[in-house]
Amino acid sequence: MAMNRAEKQSEIEAIKTRLKDAEILVVTQNKGLTVKQISQFRNELRKEGGSFKVAKNTLVKIAIKGTKFEAMSNMFAGPTGIAIAKGPAVAKVAQKFAKENDKFVIIGGAMGDKILNPKDVEVLSKLPSLDELRSKICGLLVAAPTKLAGVLQAPARNLVGVTQAYGAKQ
Repeated sequence: MAMNRAEKQSEIEAIKTRLKDAEILVVTQNKGLTVKQISQFRNELRKEGGSFKVAKNTLVKIAIKGTKFEAMSNMFAGPTGIAIAKGPAVAKVAQKFAKENDKFVIIGGAMGDKILNPKDVEVLSKLPSLDELRSKICGLLVAAPTKLAGVLQAPARNLVGVTQAYGAKQ
């Protein structure tokens, strides 16, 4: 079904609006996926605060002109879709979905103004989440005083042990 000029313009504006707040964009090729599979992917992305859009490549190329994602216009060829989010969770969801569905291929992406190849997207997907990093930092902050207390108590424990051993000997 062909789009008229007004529909195309509104589609371009909708894509620009999505890209305005986006920090990470993942370009995928989804040839042969069913509607159910695409819906499943969209639902997983929504849980992480992202969205997925299948749009005409020419409209996407027009929409990304003048944005930080402009340099990735060469990735839009064939049946592509764009996964958009503010955080790196979009890369995790896309990578997991690509492993489960061989018809879903990650072409590349962008994080801010840095263009990512498929390997970069995979590396990004393996990074821990912000909550995981915070918990690790808290664990490290708590571990240092705990170890210090253990070290400071060791001489007293050793003195008590020596005293008990000496008392038992006599």
